[in-house]
Amino acid sequence: MTDWLVGLGVGLQAPLTYERVGLGQSNLTYLVTDAKGARLVLRRPPLGELLASAHDVAREHRILAALQGTDVPLPRVLGLCEDPAVTDVPVLAVSHVDGTVVDERADAEALSPAARHAIGLSLVDTLGRIHGVDLEAVGLADLASHKPYAARQLKRWSGQWELSRTRELPELERLTERLRTLEPEAGEVALVHGDCHLRNLIVDPDDASVRAILDWELCTLGDPLADLGTVLAYWPQPGDPPTMRFDASMVEGFATREELVERYAEITGRDLTHVPFWHGLGLWKLAIILEGVRRRQLDDPRNLTAMGRIPAGAVDELVACAHAVLDEAD
Repeated sequence: MTDWLVGLGVGLQAPLTYERVGLGQSNLTYLVTDAKGARLVLRRPPLGELLASAHDVAREHRILAALQGTDVPLPRVLGLCEDPAVTDVPVLAVSHVDGTVVDERADAEALSPAARHAIGLSLVDTLGRIHGVDLEAVGLADLASHKPYAARQLKRWSGQWELSRTRELPELERLTERLRTLEPEAGEVALVHGDCHLRNLIVDPDDASVRAILDWELCTLGDPLADLGTVLAYWPQPGDPPTMRFDASMVEGFATREELVERYAEITGRDLTHVPFWHGLGLWKLAIILEGVRRRQLDDPRNLTAMGRIPAGAVDELVACAHAVLDEAD
């Protein structure tokens, strides 16, 4: 791998050191540092047996490469290695972007009150840029199906649940049926990031503007409100049912979910009638993703991180939270 990286022509000098960074449990991220202190970032699939179509690093490379000339804040794509003589899985190399990543509650507390309030609004502004990408112009019009997105998501993630679940969970099955009943009619087709939350941002430490949005493996084509629903699903606030979700957004000064929705309406002008459905769907997907993490951890302990093993109750809590969102909308 070192020879391939040095051969990219970006000025790296051996020897290289490799350090896993971030708390992600899906595609794994590594910081590479050379003999002079220059840095870049590698992405690769997780260890162990993977579900079909999941963790597709080559697809992530295609998306990032297509977006290089747009106003979406991204790292610079440096290369993709699929040579079996070098690596047993595809590996994506991108530039290192300086800035702050809110990986821990302490990172949020270290921001100024103004930056705390701004970071959520900046994330929503970034979504507006993503959803405004001209698919034909960047060559991504064929990235995914143009069929109704809600139905596609319900089918796909129900299938993921069946393949990755570790036990029976009737409340998740009931949630799935509620979402099918509430499924909105097909809307516009836009680029959808698919995994929008604080930990996937690199921001300016002073004004909290987004310097890069990361982790594009779930990117697809579909209803842009799905991304807003994902943001809300990852954005706990006081009064929510208890969950193990990252709670930085509960630090004093962060924007409320209502403010995020209002900001999105302001910058895009879209009809937000079905936001509660997409919020509930986001929590449902997050529960299924977390169950998949649990499955991979049970199958291969090498997928454990400093967070340790995900307990079953963490999935149950997200399902209960999704039911609460739909109950409130009713």
